[in-house]
Amino acid sequence: MTVFTLTQPEREARLLPELAELTEHHRAHSPEYARLLAALGHGPGTAYDTVADLPWLPVRLFKHHELRSIPAGDVFKVLTSSGTTGDVSRIYLDRDAAALQQRMLSVTMQTVIGAKRLPMLLVDTVSLFKNRSSFSARGAGVLGMMNFGRDHVFVLDEHDQPDLDAVKGFLAKHGDQPFLIFGFTFMAWQFLYELARDNGLDLSNGILIHSGGWKKLADRAVDNDEFRRRFAADTGLRRIHNFYGMVEQIGLTFLEGPDGGGLYCPDFSDVIVRDPHTWEPVPHGTPGVVEVISTLPRSYPGHVLLTEDRGVIHGVDDGAWPGKRFSILGRLPRAEARGCSDTFSEAKA
Repeated sequence: MTVFTLTQPEREARLLPELAELTEHHRAHSPEYARLLAALGHGPGTAYDTVADLPWLPVRLFKHHELRSIPAGDVFKVLTSSGTTGDVSRIYLDRDAAALQQRMLSVTMQTVIGAKRLPMLLVDTVSLFKNRSSFSARGAGVLGMMNFGRDHVFVLDEHDQPDLDAVKGFLAKHGDQPFLIFGFTFMAWQFLYELARDNGLDLSNGILIHSGGWKKLADRAVDNDEFRRRFAADTGLRRIHNFYGMVEQIGLTFLEGPDGGGLYCPDFSDVIVRDPHTWEPVPHGTPGVVEVISTLPRSYPGHVLLTEDRGVIHGVDDGAWPGKRFSILGRLPRAEARGCSDTFSEAKA
């Protein structure tokens, strides 16, 4: 099963009416969202010719406003993003939204790991879960990914040191069959790649799912191509998939294709890159601000969001999977990130 099937024209034709309907749904059920739309001149029944014409919200709004399209009594779960105290996004889900989130994440991941739960190596430490009542964003990410594996083994011990014996034991038991590896990008490099390289470990049957910024690896002159090349040459690991997602868009994971040529959009989503000064879509190959689009958010108005990340679209319908093929280039400078929200402040003034 896969959710990477739609060409870009097919995607646009399917998403546009669904997203227009979602815009009206959230207008009717979220008074604050309705005020934002009115301030920006998007009245009820506005017709949209393309997905790019739909009104977007800056993700920063979720850090400072309660935006939900369900009654308070229907809130089943509140997701929070990473950040300093008081400066976190709060995303409100009812039971249907929470179930849909997990289901669509699972369907997306099955594209590369299959339907069976595989033995799983976690490039993290079990001490993440000492406090069961409160998880960091990192802990929540690891916990969520653990659902896709079994016979879990952590690469780091409770003192955050590489546990060579644990990894060797895992590989002795499971290394001759497909197994799953999950870790944040820098940790996968520092604690798994270097451990495997220095100790001659064979990871050739592994499937690595990883995510996170590349800033720390840039200091080591390691980009995505080098990351993949060195893992393959020194450990035998070739099935590697980076992914990009955020708590503000439930259930949506942009996944790296099998050839490493960029991130792809699942069929229920799309991505647009905008000029940070004019907010118009930029030509493919031109960096800009990333807008992420999904038909999943129904319990809160998160279907069209302007992120605080820079990205570039490399091509359309020209890669391993159909649709747009893109990369994330890093966070926006602080001033530009604030400018995304200021657009709305000016509209409301």
